[in-house]
Amino acid sequence: MEKITLTVEGMSCSHCVKAVEGNVGELKGISSVKVNLNAATVDVEYNNQEVSLDKIKETIEDQGYDVK
Repeated sequence: MEKITLTVEGMSCSHCVKAVEGNVGELKGISSVKVNLNAATVDVEYNNQEVSLDKIKETIEDQGYDVK
């Protein structure tokens, strides 16, 4: 398992949290995803044999947020 903390700009409310956690959490190979609004970060634990970091970033960006 890989663990990464992504900096994500544009998240501001509980809807943002649900959008990111829900959509990333549906990807195959994701063990956990946790948004921290105050820090503007997303902690992701994933199996890099099943899902790529690029796919995780793309999924977050598809929700309208910027991954730095």
